Amino acid sequence: MNPTCPGPTLGVVGGGQLGRMLAEAAAPLGVDVVVLDPTPECPASRVADQVEGAFDDPDAVRELADRADALTLEIELADPDVLASVGAELDVPVQPSPASLRTIQDKLVQKRTFADAGVPVPEFVAVGDAADLEAAVDTFGGCMLKARTGGYDGRGNVPVRPGDDYDAKLAEVGAGDGGAMAEELVDFERELSVVVAAGADETRAFPLAENVHEAEILRETVVPARTDTAVAARARDVALDTLDTLDGRGVFAVELFETADGDVLVNEVAPRPHNSGHWSIEGATTSQFEQHVRAVLGWPLGDTGLRGTTVSANLLGDVADPTTAALRGVEDVYDAGDAHLHWYGKREARPLRKMGHVTVSRADADPTELLDAVRGLRDGLTFTNSDAADQRAEPDSPQ
Repeated sequence: MNPTCPGPTLGVVGGGQLGRMLAEAAAPLGVDVVVLDPTPECPASRVADQVEGAFDDPDAVRELADRADALTLEIELADPDVLASVGAELDVPVQPSPASLRTIQDKLVQKRTFADAGVPVPEFVAVGDAADLEAAVDTFGGCMLKARTGGYDGRGNVPVRPGDDYDAKLAEVGAGDGGAMAEELVDFERELSVVVAAGADETRAFPLAENVHEAEILRETVVPARTDTAVAARARDVALDTLDTLDGRGVFAVELFETADGDVLVNEVAPRPHNSGHWSIEGATTSQFEQHVRAVLGWPLGDTGLRGTTVSANLLGDVADPTTAALRGVEDVYDAGDAHLHWYGKREARPLRKMGHVTVSRADADPTELLDAVRGLRDGLTFTNSDAADQRAEPDSPQ
């Protein structure tokens, strides 16, 4: 569809922080956003309209499509069959394609698709029961066990070593009737990602990002990645080859391993904006969120160039139990001058729940020194009610 201003309405399956940031990026383009989410007053509802309903509810998806000129998603729990059926029924385009979502939702199918196309991936096998898992452990000398569907932020993934209780490990990942997949344990130097925007007539890749994980949860992203130019070029080529196996427009995040000998292997792909691309809001000429809006609508893509060395650090719930979200220490971020705090609008802080992120972008900065600086800012933020936190001066709130 041709760009206009005001523009069309975009329907998004999912109303979490990604939907919120999509709506924030869409607004300056004149694009209104309606999200579908089962959570009343979901984070995106502060900046977009909401249809309240399950991600796979045909009636709710139909209501979303009835209010939109195009459909996309910010969560893989969307039902590809429902999206395809409703899109065809109401003549509303769905991007990326439901077929790509179907491929990506099943990690075993995803890996087989990439491997069949010659995309480099870790060795893997299907696992249906404890005997299969034992055989995989024997073959690989230990493995990463992954539920085929539903896992995210480390959920559904667990390392398995020889002699472990294999039935218990299968239960831990929630393999269920869908089975699981076992991958070799990759000896990697660093975890990387390339966010790629597939448009109507062109494909543009963002600079290579380095991702720092702890307990399977992304903690920080550093751009440019602290690796050599050969690895960066190889990672870009692999990411683009990976996208050739998938259909449809939009932003795709290709997560990668850089191995100890300099090879690059594809870990997983997300068919949507991704946590490892949040840095692009301040650090790139065009953010991943604006690119996604442009791409799914078939509009020209923006420049993906890097504005400066950029580090983004996730703000996770540092509480022992769920509690009303009240963030302390934000004045230190504001005092930093060049730091940017992004609040996701979640009412409740939970242990390790993603509540926001902090980004700093500086021209010609040393990546490691900037990472240390951003960590210091992030670590000064807390949801706890400790005496130290209570002694911080808090700004007056209208609520």
